[in-house]
Amino acid sequence: MTMYAALVMRENRGEHGMLTGATSEREVLEEHASDALALLDVFDGLMRDRVNDVNDEGGDGVRVMDVGSGAGFPGIPLAIARPEWRFTLLDTLRKRTSFLEVVVRELGLTNVTVVWGRAEDSAKEAEHRESYDIVTARAVAEMRVLAEFCLPFAANGGYWVSAKNAEVEAETRDSLKAIATLGGGDLRVESVDSIGPDGRPRTAVVCPKIAPTPEKYPRRAGMAKKRPL
Repeated sequence: MTMYAALVMRENRGEHGMLTGATSEREVLEEHASDALALLDVFDGLMRDRVNDVNDEGGDGVRVMDVGSGAGFPGIPLAIARPEWRFTLLDTLRKRTSFLEVVVRELGLTNVTVVWGRAEDSAKEAEHRESYDIVTARAVAEMRVLAEFCLPFAANGGYWVSAKNAEVEAETRDSLKAIATLGGGDLRVESVDSIGPDGRPRTAVVCPKIAPTPEKYPRRAGMAKKRPL
């Protein structure tokens, strides 16, 4: 994990500019990597029964999509911690995906694939649509927008897990229509062992995928933010 932090800071100081607001490797580890790893208990709980069904060694079939991965949070720390799972890191900016490709190569992460593209486009592709056991996103958008970005990637019986700060009641309430439209089920909010930038405990909002997402979703690029469901 320390090598990953060093790579983030090297990129932050490079000619292409900041990937994160972190100013030191310690900050990358304590505020970003640890926040990502705090999701592990939630992920493990969701996947425990499924992993036991996949194979005796535990988890070769578990697929995770990180939407809007940015500098690789939470996907890279989770991929380091769970080498038997398979991770896809998606981002719209070539600068970020180029960095993630360097990270994957230098850390020797054989369980990570990096994809350059928009969620709205990638979720229409057969390779990705309704193909993931867990779809996650960190600090990308409000939940009714995130629902349209994330739920089309989740397989039936899978989950969308959104990393959020403690005050999520209004967001979750506003997202219920979008979630139902996109094939999601009842939400639940779980505490995680991390503190957000507002100084309050972080949460993971868990949404099961209980029905296929209608083919017309996600809509074309920009529509989810412009006209949230």
